[in-house]
Amino acid sequence: MKTKKLLKTLPFILGFGVFVSCGGEKTQENTENVSTAVKVNVTDTRLQPVTEFSTYTANVQSEVINQITPTLPGRIEKIFVEVGDRVSKGQILAQMESSNLDQQTVQLSNLQRDYERYNELLKVGGIAQQQVDQMKTQIDVLETAIGNIQENTTLRSPINGIVTARNYDNGNVFAQLPILTVEQLNPLKAIIYVSESYFSKVKTGMPAEIKLDVYGDEMFTGKVALIYPTIDAATHTFGVEVAIDNKNMKVRPGMYARVTLDFGEHESIVVPDAAVQKQAGSNDRYVYIIENGIARYRKVELGLRLGENYEILSGINPGDVVVTAGQTRLVDGSSVEVLTNE
Repeated sequence: MKTKKLLKTLPFILGFGVFVSCGGEKTQENTENVSTAVKVNVTDTRLQPVTEFSTYTANVQSEVINQITPTLPGRIEKIFVEVGDRVSKGQILAQMESSNLDQQTVQLSNLQRDYERYNELLKVGGIAQQQVDQMKTQIDVLETAIGNIQENTTLRSPINGIVTARNYDNGNVFAQLPILTVEQLNPLKAIIYVSESYFSKVKTGMPAEIKLDVYGDEMFTGKVALIYPTIDAATHTFGVEVAIDNKNMKVRPGMYARVTLDFGEHESIVVPDAAVQKQAGSNDRYVYIIENGIARYRKVELGLRLGENYEILSGINPGDVVVTAGQTRLVDGSSVEVLTNE
């Protein structure tokens, strides 16, 4: 009897289980089909004035560098300056051995005495004018030679500057290296390499601001002194020489400089840096814009970094609504709920 009762109730239990099971599957399916909008913050884009500064790095160089050398090898009698000495234009820096100069000077004295005797003979008809003229020519040639020898015996500074190298001691024989190096310290220069896109904007006399790592945030002034006339085909840059005012003599050749040029003002789209994302596996940058409650992926080209913002050169338009927070959960086509418009 008990067995029969259990068999009678079993179909009812099984049927109820099937009903409950089917109802559970339907509820799960409905839950999966409910889409949740991603909560985001956004900002409206618009054109803004952007001051276009570009900063370049360079090593400071002397405007003029003179290597002090004679034209021929010879013994150095005396060097009158040391490295670090300031020298004036025309100042004697070194004296070479003068034996050759002495010989030529004696020969010139002899020729001049002969020339005087020739003139006396010419007056009384004892010699032809041609011989007198030949003697005068010999004297002129020798005087020119002596002048050259003097320049290469007594070595003088051709500029106002500072001695930056000394390669010999007194008594050494000059061979290949210059005896001294003298460099001009005011003005100095820095050569920077500017993108060809700015070629039409760089002008001679254009002001420049210079910072030197050794002096921190202290600002030095300069101006564009020379623009190279050709573009490097490999780097698509051109050289620009910036003259650096160094009246206070604080700047030295070899210092590391950061040179900033102001290319003027233009209008451009600017967005918060939080809106810009980097594409994984590449250097591409992108943002999400909102269109009718849907997130849309946009690849962008960045311009200048402006504090906590970026200039956008291409990829979005003025008036686009850009996501500034929550974009890490977005894909192209995601539904969004805007929390704040900054």
